[in-house]
Amino acid sequence: MTTQPEAASSSIDAPAQRGRKRLLLSAFLMNTPGHILGGGWRHPDGRAAQFNDLSVWTDLAKRLEAAKFDSIFLADVVGLYGEHEGGWASHVRRGLQIPSNDPLVLASALAAVTDKIGLAFTSSIIQAHPYQLARQLSTLDHLSGGRAAWNIVTSVLPNAHRNFGAVGLPEHDDRYEWAEEYVDVAYRLWEGSWDRDALQADPAGDFADPAKVSKIHYQGQRYNVEGPHLPTPSPQGTPYLFQAGSSDRGRRFAATHAESTFLFAPSPQYVADQVAKLRSLEASVGRAPGSVKVFAGLHVVVGSTEAEVARKLSEFDEYLDLDHMIAHIGGGIGVDLGGLPHDATLGDLDTEGARGVLEALFASVPGKNPTVGDVARYRARNQLVAGTPSQVADELERWQDAGMDGLNLINFTLPGTYVDFIEGALPELQARGLAQTSYGTGATLRERVSDGASGPTIATDHPAAQYRGAFHEFSAAATEKSPLQV
Repeated sequence: MTTQPEAASSSIDAPAQRGRKRLLLSAFLMNTPGHILGGGWRHPDGRAAQFNDLSVWTDLAKRLEAAKFDSIFLADVVGLYGEHEGGWASHVRRGLQIPSNDPLVLASALAAVTDKIGLAFTSSIIQAHPYQLARQLSTLDHLSGGRAAWNIVTSVLPNAHRNFGAVGLPEHDDRYEWAEEYVDVAYRLWEGSWDRDALQADPAGDFADPAKVSKIHYQGQRYNVEGPHLPTPSPQGTPYLFQAGSSDRGRRFAATHAESTFLFAPSPQYVADQVAKLRSLEASVGRAPGSVKVFAGLHVVVGSTEAEVARKLSEFDEYLDLDHMIAHIGGGIGVDLGGLPHDATLGDLDTEGARGVLEALFASVPGKNPTVGDVARYRARNQLVAGTPSQVADELERWQDAGMDGLNLINFTLPGTYVDFIEGALPELQARGLAQTSYGTGATLRERVSDGASGPTIATDHPAAQYRGAFHEFSAAATEKSPLQV
């Protein structure tokens, strides 16, 4: 495995001359046989069908860390995608995110075999009470030395909501109002319950200062949380925050709360349009320009020659399960696309599902009236970067010029996609200054993502920061009584 940059060719300018920032690199994974690009589990060189084997993930995590990836991004669902061909048998046959396992448990295991790489996992607002999730994330941040990240999602799948007691899928914007309250509770616990200097552990004195540990006494529409937060402040306090919504409401949520947002982007122009909207919203909510890093999900096929690239693309087409992707996207937007001919147009769809995905899909097709076949091609080809190392680097520069801060690398074969990228594309990216060759000196994920420009805790212009020291009136010390009062 090659992780150090090779000598740059004569056609490549020195990094200083190019004047480019590095790209953030994340591996987009899910503990399931079939994630985004269906059919890869059938590949004879793949291990995705062994997804229950911990060594598949620990081996990959160590390889990604050796290559200096910034993070592992673990996706998740807590229910079935919507019906395809009238039911969900197709999902079971194709391994469409069923079976799948809990990413938090996997992230905890990966923390034990890595030291630097960030560990992001997806957790929906519907699946855990915010008090419980806040505690879990603080624990992971402690045990990983400040590498925990949360991908905030609202769940677009009706089956997921029914699995947690709801009758059906709440309206799109209502889910984001729910998310606003959810994160607000978590922020109060992470930032307001313990002062960062509350822990003393003084053998000659107190373990913690009662004046600096407080309940939060939150009462809201959905949640009542007394507190206090049971963990002490973790290295990051509030964990690093990802968010993956790209609808109008999702962008507003990202501009307010996210530190990185993740797009399924069909083109660099789509990225540019999304980034322009996001930057305007950042200013409107009082955050500094560029506070939210933009990751695009792309699949990279790299070969040493164009002939090798062509061979790999032919193999990709051979194993690719187009109906898996049609079912995946149709299930996400709440429309059963099964049984329709591939040349059937979708027309004007209105859905309470993943509106950002629907917008990206329509934007990817000339005339903006995609067919069912376009749905599959959107995932299979519009998010594909293929070529020799220099061609891949050129194309990633084009996406970077459009506003992409980071690459969330989608896999087809596991671990093959990442091995090929690390051994093929990464040396060229490093030679151009587009990828890091070391993790630098920052101790936490937040510091490393910013290349040391920020501290370990969340920025003061983030809404979580308002709760620092906000609850001292409810401190443990405030409840103490003198011996005469007892």
